[in-house]
Amino acid sequence: MDVALILKVGGIGFLVSVIYQVLSKSGREEQALLVSVSGMILVLLLLVGQLGDLIRAVREVFGL
Repeated sequence: MDVALILKVGGIGFLVSVIYQVLSKSGREEQALLVSVSGMILVLLLLVGQLGDLIRAVREVFGL
């Protein structure tokens, strides 16, 4: 796993949490919820590629 991926996920998490807090304090809970859900989807999309590489490596190791 690459360190850049860990930093990207951490950066996205930090930005989402800051934006969520700002929107929540200003009374826009619906937009804050949408920001948190979109942040989760973005991180999951980043991890899908890595998961595909992992499955490919396991198939190569076990000859499947």
